[in-house]
Amino acid sequence: MQMAHVDGILFDFGGVLASEGYRRGLRAIARANALDPDAFEKTAEAQIFLSGYLTGHAHEAEYWRRLREQTGISGGDAELRGMILRHFTLRNWMIDLVRGLRGRVKLAILSDQTDWLDELEARFGFFRYFDHVFNSYHTGKSKLDPSAFDDALRVMGIPAPRALFVDDRIGNIERAASRGLQTLHYRGKKDFMEAFLPFRQGLERP
Repeated sequence: MQMAHVDGILFDFGGVLASEGYRRGLRAIARANALDPDAFEKTAEAQIFLSGYLTGHAHEAEYWRRLREQTGISGGDAELRGMILRHFTLRNWMIDLVRGLRGRVKLAILSDQTDWLDELEARFGFFRYFDHVFNSYHTGKSKLDPSAFDDALRVMGIPAPRALFVDDRIGNIERAASRGLQTLHYRGKKDFMEAFLPFRQGLERP
C-alpha cells in the first residue's frame, strides 16, 4: 500500500470526531412532537442555514422561533437544545488517534456548527488536541461555500494538495475535492481505519 503524504488534516466534528448528535437530536424532537422525522430534519437543516444561525448572523432564539412557526414543535430553547446536545458523544478511539498525530502534522476541526460547539467543548474539552478550530458560527462561512476550505488552509499555512479533509457528508467531501484537498469520506470505523492507513504510514516515515 503506497504511503500518502500530508502536512495537515482537517476533521469534521459531528459524524466524525463525535456521533452525529445534531441529526439524532432533531429526530428525537420530531418523535416527541409526533412529527415525521425525515420531514422535520429536512426543515430544520434548511432553517439553521436560512436563519443565519449556522454562520453566526442570528441568535439561537431565531432558529427555534422559525422551527416552531413552521412545524409546531413545543418546548423552550434550552429544552430543545438539550435534546440535541445529549446525543453528541465523543468517539474516544478517534480522539486517541488525533492525540497520536500531534506533533507530526497540523490538526484542525472544520465544522458547520453553531455556538453549541463551544458548549460541547466546555463539556468534553477536546479543542486542546487541535492547532485550529474553524467553526462556521465564528468564521461566518459554512462548508456549503467551497471557499471555506481555502480560508482554513490559508490560516494553517498549507497548500490544498498537502491537506486531508475527513467528513461524513459526501457534499462536503466533493466541495473539498473541488478545491484540491485530499479527502476521506467517513462511513464507519473499520472503513476509516483502512482508508487512513496510507496517511498514517506517511506520517510515521523516518
